[in-house]
Formats: sequence, C-alpha cells, structure tokens
Amino acid sequence: MIGNNPFSSGEHTQPMSEINTTPLVDVMLVLLVIFIITAPLLTHAVKIDLPQATSQPLEEKPEVIDLAVDTDGKLYWNDAEIDKVDLAARLREASAKQQQPELQIRADKNTRYQVLAEVLAQAQTVGMKKVGFVSQPQP
Repeated sequence: MIGNNPFSSGEHTQPMSEINTTPLVDVMLVLLVIFIITAPLLTHAVKIDLPQATSQPLEEKPEVIDLAVDTDGKLYWNDAEIDKVDLAARLREASAKQQQPELQIRADKNTRYQVLAEVLAQAQTVGMKKVGFVSQPQP
C-alpha cells in the first residue's frame, strides 16, 4: 500500500459521498445556449395583410315572456291574467316568431304540479325551445 490513498490500492473503506456536478453544469449551459439561439427563431411570424371590416354588434336582446301561475292555477302573461285557451294561442304565436322569445315560468310554491305539467306540455307542443323556471334563492 503506497500512502494513505484508498483509491490507489483498490480497497474502498467508505462509499463516495460527493456527487460530481461538473457534467450537469456543462449540459445545462449547452441547453441554455441552444435555447438562447433558437428562441428568436420560434417567434418569427409570417406577415400578411388582413382585410379590414367594420360592423356593429347586434344589440338585440331576445324577448322574455313572464308566465306566472298562482296557487289557484290562474295564469298571468306578463302580469295580465289569461285563460288556458288564450295561453295556447299566445304560445303558438310566440313560437312562430323569427327570434323565439324565452318563456320564464314563475309558480307559487303551493301550485299543483298538474297545472305546471299542462303549461309545459302546451309549450312543448307548439315548439317553444327556451323554457325556464324562475325561483327565489334561499336566504
């Protein structure tokens, strides 16, 4: 055994506890240089002359029909009382419009489901596509 160097004799008394970081730093520097060179090439865009157009946004909001049903089953079309026969005619007229209005149904919490089912069936029969229920959120 020459000297106290354990590597020269081939005998290892302890495992090597240090990691050689020089190759890692070399690889990272090479990658950094590659990215610095290629990044400007990736942002190159094709220059084209786009046509100019001007238009006004369509501000027309769809009509909303407020259909209220009270506890007794009475119907109110936008706060005006109507009967069931008149309801079918008005729904048919509304569904035939170019831009179909939205039907919002407000019902009393004690309204019988039978009345609501009849209203929904009439709306579906005439082809109303936008039907919704209005409720009050819980406090």
